[in-house]
Amino acid sequence: MNEGQIVSLRNANIYQGTNLILGNVNFEVNKGEFVYLIGKTGSGKSSLLKTLYGDLYLKEGEGHVAGFDLKDLKWQNVPLLRRNLGIVFQDFRLLTDRNVYDNLEFVLKATGWKDKVLMKEKIENVLAKVGLRNKGFKMTYEMSGGEQQRVDIARALLNNPKLILADEPTGNLDPDTTDEIMQLLFNICRDYHTAFIMATHDYSILQKYSARVIKVEHAELKETSVAGM
Repeated sequence: MNEGQIVSLRNANIYQGTNLILGNVNFEVNKGEFVYLIGKTGSGKSSLLKTLYGDLYLKEGEGHVAGFDLKDLKWQNVPLLRRNLGIVFQDFRLLTDRNVYDNLEFVLKATGWKDKVLMKEKIENVLAKVGLRNKGFKMTYEMSGGEQQRVDIARALLNNPKLILADEPTGNLDPDTTDEIMQLLFNICRDYHTAFIMATHDYSILQKYSARVIKVEHAELKETSVAGM
């Protein structure tokens, strides 16, 4: 894996159980790069993301993510891998019985943070980054979809990730809120040199916010362009 590469897959075969989902995957992502992952539902986008964050074991080929060898990744080390990643979901997956601050504190405690003062400082910092300064007291169920997605992004930023994996992060949002979230993601990518891989089926986003595009089709990954879709 070259210096500056955050993701490197070489001749990788990705399985769900015994079913081959993607074959002969060759794929690299560099520090600070924004990459779209497109393809039909069921084409293998989510399986690729799950392999990158250690939810699916890489059986064949070579794979490295944020300095971790996916072939040698033991289940005990999956939490260590995920501390170097941020994961943003379509359905937010926030704890609805807690306020925003407690949602973020829960993640910090789960990833080994102990110092209350440092945790408070970190939480305030990521909330400011996503435009939710002074919103830590709010219950997540009281928030709009856009605000909840911002909390989800703040959660992904807590451990200063080298890579953020976003699985349809705008899938449940209206067009105006989608614009706000996309601007936020691109700003984070630019300002903090965080690499992004974003799975989406909304091609209008690609036309408005241009970046590198990888298409998942016929169990393969292909570099493409918006014009070639």
